[in-house]
Order: sequence, then C-alpha cells, then structure tokens
Amino acid sequence: MQKSLSVYDSDGSTFAPLVVIELVSETKEEAIAWLLNRVRDKQQDGGDGDGFLSMAECQYIIKHELDNLRAKDEAHVPGYPKMKLYPGKSVIRRMQSKGILVQVFPLHEKEELKRLSFSWFKKIKLSFQPLDDIRHYFGEGMALYFGFLEYFTLALIPMALIGIPYYLFDWEDYDKFTVFAGFNLVWCTVILELWKRLSASLAYGWGTLSRKKAFEEPRPGFHGVLGVNPVTGRAEPLYSNAKRQLRIYLVSVPFVLLCLYLSLYVMMIYFDMEGWALMIHDEEPTFWTGLLLFIPSIIYAVVIEIMNLIYRYAAEFLTGWENHRLESTFQNHLVLKVLVFNFFNCFASLFYIAFVMQDMVLLRQSLATLLITSQILNQIMEAFLPYWLQRRRNKKAHKRMIKTMEDKELPLSEQVKLEADMSTYLGTFDDYLELFLLFGYVSLFSCVYPLAAVLVVLNNVTEVYSDAFKMCKVFKRPFSEPAANIGVWQLAFEAMSVIAVVTNCALIGMSPKVKSYFPESETQLILWVVGFEHFLLASKFILTFVIPDVPKHIQIKLSRLEFESLEALKKRVKHFGKDKLQNLG
Repeated sequence: MQKSLSVYDSDGSTFAPLVVIELVSETKEEAIAWLLNRVRDKQQDGGDGDGFLSMAECQYIIKHELDNLRAKDEAHVPGYPKMKLYPGKSVIRRMQSKGILVQVFPLHEKEELKRLSFSWFKKIKLSFQPLDDIRHYFGEGMALYFGFLEYFTLALIPMALIGIPYYLFDWEDYDKFTVFAGFNLVWCTVILELWKRLSASLAYGWGTLSRKKAFEEPRPGFHGVLGVNPVTGRAEPLYSNAKRQLRIYLVSVPFVLLCLYLSLYVMMIYFDMEGWALMIHDEEPTFWTGLLLFIPSIIYAVVIEIMNLIYRYAAEFLTGWENHRLESTFQNHLVLKVLVFNFFNCFASLFYIAFVMQDMVLLRQSLATLLITSQILNQIMEAFLPYWLQRRRNKKAHKRMIKTMEDKELPLSEQVKLEADMSTYLGTFDDYLELFLLFGYVSLFSCVYPLAAVLVVLNNVTEVYSDAFKMCKVFKRPFSEPAANIGVWQLAFEAMSVIAVVTNCALIGMSPKVKSYFPESETQLILWVVGFEHFLLASKFILTFVIPDVPKHIQIKLSRLEFESLEALKKRVKHFGKDKLQNLG
C-alpha cells in the first residue's frame, strides 16, 4: 500500500509531483516525518526557469539527491530502534533493504506521453524515430539506445540485399561466399566508425557531448567505513581496493571459469545429440527423421537462453558483492562478466563446427536454428508478454474508472496506484546485449548463412515497436541518465568486429578454391591467411584513426564554445580586478 499523496507543499502552494516514494502502510509517522525532513534539508528558495530543464532532467536531479541522502549522526531510523543507521550509509537503500520503503519511481506526464506514443509507435509508418522527443521524455541514455537500434537496422539493409541473391542462387557454392565474407570485413568496421560520428552529432545537439565524469558520486549500493575523500574533502564511505581485488580474483574469476566449463559441457551434450539424430536419419531417411535433425539445435538454443538468463542474475549479484565505488566501474565489470559468458555460450559451438569439424552444412543449419529460435523466444518475452501485461493492467484501470465515471481523466491518486503496479524497467543492458549477440551472428558467420542479416532486420523492425510500446505502456517511467555515447558497449561491438575479421579470414582460407592455390603446402596457406588477416586488422585500425569520431563542423563549434567561455572568464576576472582596486582606493 501507499501513503496518501498530496499535491500541496508545506506552504500551501500547489505543485506538480515528479517522483513517487512508496512506503508500506504500517510505516510509523515519526519515520515519515524524519524522511521528509531529511529530503527537505538545506533546501533554498529559487527555481530553474520555466522550461529550462525537462521533466526527465528534474526527475534525474531528484533521484541523484535521494541516492546521496546518507545517514549522519542518527543511530537508527526513528520509530524503528532495531533498524540501525551508520554514518555514510545510504538512507534510501537502507529503508528499501529493510522493507519500509517499497519503491521510488518517477511519474508519467500523461499528455506528453500521449503525444510521444502517437508519433513513436501508434502510427506504423516508414520514418525515423522521434529521437529528440524520446530524449526529452526518457533522457539521453534511452534516446541513444533507440538511435543505435535504428542505425543498426538501416546498416543491415545492404547486407540483407546482398544476402538474398546469395541465398537464392549460390546456396551450395561455398567458394562464392568468400566474396560475402570480404564484404563482411569492410561492413563491420565502417558502420561502427560512422555510428561514433552520428552519436557525437546527437550528443552535441542534446548538450551532453562534453559531459565529464571526473567527479562521479559513489553509487548508492557502495558501502564502507566512513572517511574523507582526499579529492573533494567530503565525508563518504571508503573501502579497501585490496579487498575488492581479492573478491574479484579469488571468487568472481573462478565462478566465471566454472560457468564457462559448464557451458562447454552442455555444448558437448549437444554434439552427442546431433550425432544420435544423424545416425537415426542415416539408418532410415524419412520426413520425420529429417525433422529430427533440427531438434538438437532447437533444444540447445533454448538451453542457451536459459543459461544466459540465470548467469545474468548471478553476475549482477557478484558484481554488487565486489562493492565498486562508482556506477560506471560497476557497469564495466558487469558487462565484461556477462559478455564473456554470453559470447562463449552462444558462439562456441559455431566455432567448433566451423574450425574443428569443418562441416559447413551443419554450421549453416546450427546458425539458422540458433538465430531463429533466439529471436522467437525474444519476441515472446518482449512483444507478446508485454502486450498481455498491458491488457491485464487495462482491466485494473477499467475497474478503478467505474468508481470515477464522472471524471474526465484519472485522478492523480489513481494514476499513482496504477503506475505503482506497472513493471519496473531494468535499463538498457539486456537490450544492448541482444543487439550485441545479433551483431555477432551477422558479422561472424553470415557468409555461410546469408539470410542472417534479413532475419535480424525483420527482428529489429519488430523490436523498435515492441520496445516503444513497453516503454510507454507497460513499464514504470525510468529515471533518465545523461549520456554522451553508448559507453562500454561501443568497445564491445568493436571487439566483436575484430573477432569478425579473424573469423572471416579463416573461413576464406578454408574455401576449397583458395586451398587449390596451395596444393602442396598447408603451412604456406596458413601464413598467407594470417598475413592477410594482419593486413586487414592494420587497415581497420588505420581506418579508425582516419575517420574522426566527431565531425569537423562539431569540432569547430566545440572549439569556438571553449574559446568564448575563456574570453568571458577573462573579462569577468578583469572586471572583478578593477572593482577590487576601486574598493581599495
């Protein structure tokens, strides 16, 4: 249950509520009064100017203040003598962990959300997404995700257009796939470099391109002995880096290695199942035994998705237990853990088939089955499930509206109750992870299965509308996060593109036509392939430096802005110096 929400401030003036703090119904009045006093502590009169800050930015500021609300000299939460407080501990996190505070979430703005929904997903049309509107309502981090999703989909179209005729006319001609592999090599490098330029243009337009994180605040979950930050001079929790490193290398790393071993064990079971199905089909080839050949791959694809999901929660728990001070460091360690396992879990079997078994027919079949099965499962989880949740929520809203039929719109208290029941959006992590794996399927092995890009394009088009629907209708409004780029995911995609160069060069070297040029010496073939691969990697890194991350016209604007800022500072210092001399005179 929730405590009643008032739309009147302490001085009697009305205000538009931005963030809801939900407490359990039995919360004691002295605890509520104490929390309100702590929230209002050190408030000063003033404002940000009408329309200067978007609602998303205002909500982000509120969240930042709540996250940094830390205990001072209080021994316990008022009214709860057993709930001890320690100096420097996060007050909000402590109350959440003890079950007093249920949740904190920002409210939707109904009219603005209605306009965004109409321009975003209610009108199905061939057009670009309203990224500026998404940024204004959900923040830069969310807008950059949808911008990358749209860009990735458009970048796949050339691959799809080339892949369709290859699939239709050269299905069994493996040698001709070497041309497709060569196109892969150029494509995966160029699109990532062009994306950096596009994201820089978007971030510049939103005012976050030059955003610095030098003095990032400690994350809410960070704990330690209260001390003094040597840089800021402020009191904050301190935790030994040696203890953190011990936790990482003695617990987290062995756990990840154990999970990789289990993944390898499951992969070998899958190959045993493949051998069994092939043996049955060879003994008595029928339509049904032909279908049986696809069953092991389907089962393996489902198991991969389940293992990825379980590992995701384990990795999140471990990374939290490592007690990283900054949110950016926490995210980097979490992304690294998840990517290593997901890459191995999803692609190890394909590498084994390609380079150990060297069975291109099985590779094509396995890639197609893994890709199609994972997309079907994702669409069920991301499209059909949210639609069912939305219909269920609409029924609740209809029952509540029966009591207030005379009202033209849902009262604020009812809106808060309705949004409190909505699902919580857990961030763009899983969305980027899905795109990362799809990028891997396309860039690594699509030369063997050219329809991979076509399937990913169809998946991404559906993804745009299902993700937009979820954000507007299924999930609580998430707190916005300022961002200048897609962060560590850019490095992840670039690492995948390097692996793609090596993989495609190896596949080209395995082509019978290429092998025919080196009939007497396999060592010479390997040396030529390795040399060609090194040449391409060198070209890739040269291309990275040749193509600027920030477009020239934006670099000029940033330099001009910096120059004008310095000139204004000089004038200010000069004017201050004259005033000081006059006062002395």
